[in-house]
Amino acid sequence: MALLPILEFPDPRLRTVAAPVKEVDDSVRQLIDDMFETMYDAPGVGLAATQVNVHLQVIVIDVSEEKDQPLVFINPQIEILDETLFDYEEGCLSIPGFYEEITRPRHVRVTSLDREGNSFTMEPEGLLAVCIQHEMDHLDGKLFVDYISNMKRQRIRKKLEKQQKARA
Repeated sequence: MALLPILEFPDPRLRTVAAPVKEVDDSVRQLIDDMFETMYDAPGVGLAATQVNVHLQVIVIDVSEEKDQPLVFINPQIEILDETLFDYEEGCLSIPGFYEEITRPRHVRVTSLDREGNSFTMEPEGLLAVCIQHEMDHLDGKLFVDYISNMKRQRIRKKLEKQQKARA
């Protein structure tokens, strides 16, 4: 396994729309293993392949306290089951140090492939539903800052660009 570099906003590669995985093979499983190692090390609760500059529809998530319930979503499709919206303070490994209240549906149905290429369906609510929606946005080239005001987004962009220049 290997730690992968995580792209940071405003890197334009984060805006790339991910392609479907054609075949779940050993290279995809290696990507999944590397993504989990990267996510746990960061630390985070979710990571989309787009964030590590691999533009395939692959997501890894683990919202458990013990970090022992890894979930893999390949080519996920989502359906909103409850139009009830709720606010959740979201953060992102690609936007380190910033958190904003984002409004999303509370209950969804996700159909996806697992790490072996088997189809499954689940109906998460709450934090897991939010996390899946957040990571699926990455597959579409969207970030949580796209849901906030332009003024806040520009403030975050400027602060991150300043931090990135200081590290360079």
